[in-house]
Amino acid sequence: MSQILANVKRHVVGVADMKLAQGAGNVIVTHALGSCIGMTLYDPAARVGGMLHFMLPDASVNPSRAEGNPWMFADSGIPLFLDKIQKAGAMKTRLIVKVAGGAQFVDHKDFFAIGKRNYTAMRKILWKEGLLCKGENVGGTISRTMFLDLGTGRVWFTNAGQEVEV
Repeated sequence: MSQILANVKRHVVGVADMKLAQGAGNVIVTHALGSCIGMTLYDPAARVGGMLHFMLPDASVNPSRAEGNPWMFADSGIPLFLDKIQKAGAMKTRLIVKVAGGAQFVDHKDFFAIGKRNYTAMRKILWKEGLLCKGENVGGTISRTMFLDLGTGRVWFTNAGQEVEV
């Protein structure tokens, strides 16, 4: 993997952030996906893609914060992400959706179930948009670093030195 990433431009997505890129030589990466969800959208014909790293399912818990940073929440970030990627040249009918994250390890009794709630909110939004996940690695108790290669559309994550395809 390190050989593959040596000659590419890396676009780093922070927590509650989103990035778009296009074409070979570009890789988008996000770190520390715990209960957060990392979602990639990729159009193989246009070779445009992006990654969203959202933290919480529902912007109604803090509308002013959602207004300042819609990427923080599934219900405000995902529709905006879809809009921006289409404006960048992707066609919704060609989008490949892959996701990772949604872990549960902060709250061992799963009282808040943030990871599960994030995943459920995302699936409902995608369903309303007519999109299905083509690959996912969610849940568990691990933190993930997620990658999207814009030249190939390949999505993978790493954890503790292991590399896993999504």
